[in-house]
Order: sequence, then C-alpha cells, then structure tokens
Amino acid sequence: MIRVLIADDEALVRGGLRMILEAQPDIEIVGEAADGRAALELATRTHPDVVVMDIRMPNLDGIEATRLLLSSGSPARVIVLTTFDLDEYVYDALRVGATGFLLKSARPHELVGAVRGAVTGDMLLAPQITRRLVESFVRRPPPGGRASADLASLTDRELEVLRHIACGRSNAEIARLLYVSDETVKTHASHVFMKLGVRDRTQAVIFAYEHGVVERVESSHR
Repeated sequence: MIRVLIADDEALVRGGLRMILEAQPDIEIVGEAADGRAALELATRTHPDVVVMDIRMPNLDGIEATRLLLSSGSPARVIVLTTFDLDEYVYDALRVGATGFLLKSARPHELVGAVRGAVTGDMLLAPQITRRLVESFVRRPPPGGRASADLASLTDRELEVLRHIACGRSNAEIARLLYVSDETVKTHASHVFMKLGVRDRTQAVIFAYEHGVVERVESSHR
C-alpha cells in the first residue's frame, strides 16, 4: 500500500486529489495539510511514502517544506503541484529534492501514475518537459571550471548512462541503445545515483545539465 500525504491550501483541490487517489486499491491517504508547516508535522507523524505538495502555500511554501522534509532524512518522495510547467519555483523544488511535478490541470490517470512512479523511482516528467524546465533555469558552471569530483568518479559506461538519463530515455530505451539488459542499466543507474549523491532520475538530470554533461537543446538549433 502506498501511503500518501496531500498538502494544498485549497480544500477543494485537496478533496479532488483525495477522491482520485483513494479510488485506487494500492493507495492510502494518511493525511491532509493546508500549509507547508502542517505538512511537515503530519509527515513526521504519518511517515508517508509520497507527499503531493502544492508549491505556493501560506506559512511555509512547498519549496521550503520539501527542503526541510528531505534534509531531515525522510525517505518520502515529493511531487510538487503547480499551475504552469515552465515555472522557476518548480525548478527550485526539484533542486531541493522533489522527485517531479504535476500540473494542476493533469488528468486523474497522470496523478495516479505519478504517485506510483515516485515509489518505483521512475521518471515522473515527460522528457521534453524535463529538458525545457531544466534548460530554462539551469545555472551552468563557468567555462574552464573543474568538473565535480563526484562526476569524475563515474566510469565511462556510467557516464554514458547518465547522458541517456538526462535526455529522458527510459531504462528499456537505454538498454536497447547499449545492447545490454534492463537489469544492467538499472545497476549502472544505481551506481550513478550513489556516486553523485542524488535521490533519483530527476535529480540526476539536473546534475547532468548543471555540470555540462549534456548540452542544452537550444544550442543544437542555432
């Protein structure tokens, strides 16, 4: 059973999310919060697997609530809710550890899929949205800067897998491109996450763009 905490300052939004998620046999709602501070307190008591967190809330916004929750050592996965996909607040939330984001206009099956995907560690964002978002707000290191020691610790094959992850490819797609099994790709990906100190694929994408592992898509269109 996937334990979910819902945090949104609008009661109607919380009710709608609860109705959609509670209809699933493998999802249980463990609490609702109207602001970030209440979400933190509830998460401490209920230990959710997934927190569906609105970005803009009173008292404590979703970004700071996400940062505090994950820095406390909570294993919960955070899915942030927003109105617009190209939103700097979303990028900030991903940088502090959110696994992914959903538009408030998302369809019910997308919400359910995101919650399940958060638990399994699958990429929550469509590849084109991931790239657009990260490329819009990423702050690249200055030219000539030294590569991260963590990045230098990757083997050539792990670096190759990281590039494919950053381009939004699934494990199955990477396996086909590299002529290896899905399990081999999963093993390489796990090593990449461990060496880079990132929680999941979304964090790996951000790391890859910020450290110049992949070039910005817009540069290829010039």
